Amino acid sequence: MAYTDNYARPINYLRVSVTDLCNLRCVYCMPEGGVPKLAHDDVLRFEEIVRIVRLAVEMGIVHVRLTGGEPLARKGIAELVADLAHIPGLDDLSMTTNGTLLREHAGPLARAGLGRVNVSLDTLRPERFRHITRRGELADVLTGREAALDAGLRPVKVNVVVVRGMNDDEVVDLARLTLEPDWHIRFIEVMPLGKQTYWSGNGVVSSGEARARVEAALGPLTAVHGAGEGVGPARYYQLPGAAGTLGFISPITEHFCYACNRLRLTADGRLLPCLLSNIAIDLRTPLRAGASDADLGALLLKAIASKPQRHHLAENALSQSIPMSQIGG
Repeated sequence: MAYTDNYARPINYLRVSVTDLCNLRCVYCMPEGGVPKLAHDDVLRFEEIVRIVRLAVEMGIVHVRLTGGEPLARKGIAELVADLAHIPGLDDLSMTTNGTLLREHAGPLARAGLGRVNVSLDTLRPERFRHITRRGELADVLTGREAALDAGLRPVKVNVVVVRGMNDDEVVDLARLTLEPDWHIRFIEVMPLGKQTYWSGNGVVSSGEARARVEAALGPLTAVHGAGEGVGPARYYQLPGAAGTLGFISPITEHFCYACNRLRLTADGRLLPCLLSNIAIDLRTPLRAGASDADLGALLLKAIASKPQRHHLAENALSQSIPMSQIGG
């Protein structure tokens, strides 16, 4: 049974950033030159990640998602997946990826025990893709998505960060994809991550506005309950006659803190009770100093007890001390 925080929320989900490295430089996430890289010895080793996850599962975590940076940039990632997949009590092991390297990795990941993947894709236009990511090819993501489906990593959910003036004119085109089999689109409100290129007061396209655009063009949306829903903050809908689902994630306009069920482990071993605060509990130092399982378990409990009731993005932009590439979003 999962532990609950001070606001009676059961904490059963852990996101694990396995690397701060990424092969893209998306304009709303990173500066063009990237962010300062972690020293090699500062990044958690696979056996350290496995130990932390094992302890977390013993304390009620049943959902683990691997993130980055770009998790497929971490050498030997399938080996880590195999080790995690053998932890008793871990019900759901998934990954979020930009998809550019997925074509070659999908089969090995599925054989290692990964259950499903989310793929980040903000546009269907090749030139715009190169502009948003500053590198990379749209075709690589699309073939990577197909490879994941062929390998059985289902459902493949497509994450779209919607930014006014960048890609909001594609909301209807992306939503229309859900009329086809195996397309599950999730629109995400852009968050104020410090001094990022596209953050400004009018950068946010609210989920309400995106939904209104979709319904005006394609018809009314019907709420989906049960099948198609996940363990995260998205609210899911379907278009008339659609085979796929359409999700909306609204951290700005309809915050979901009341139901937050997660912790986040950074690439360098800090445990975050909340993505949108600067609270961080160091696990790497005690881990490498010989801490017992009981000692580490106490730090996990401290993180759960430190979860704030809610974020305050509506009041002020986030001054994030830990680069998003180490947190994994």
